[in-house]
Amino acid sequence: MAKSADKFKIVHRGESLTYYTPGEWVFFQRSKESGGGYWLGRAYDFVFMIELPLPVSLHQGILFLNSLEPKSTFKPESADDFKLQ
Repeated sequence: MAKSADKFKIVHRGESLTYYTPGEWVFFQRSKESGGGYWLGRAYDFVFMIELPLPVSLHQGILFLNSLEPKSTFKPESADDFKLQ
């Protein structure tokens, strides 16, 4: 799952996106008559850019967003590096 819910917004059927940050990831829920699922894309001023060519489930979309995050190169301090002061 995503590390924090502030990385994207979910707009459910019948709702509208009232506030966004340009470039923010947004899931728009499709109607059941259209097959359900979500369109995933980025919201900018005057345009919504769909990033994936087909509707996805929330799970698939979150996996996609997680795959875009760079892998951490942080090395935690080991016991050998610990010094008392």
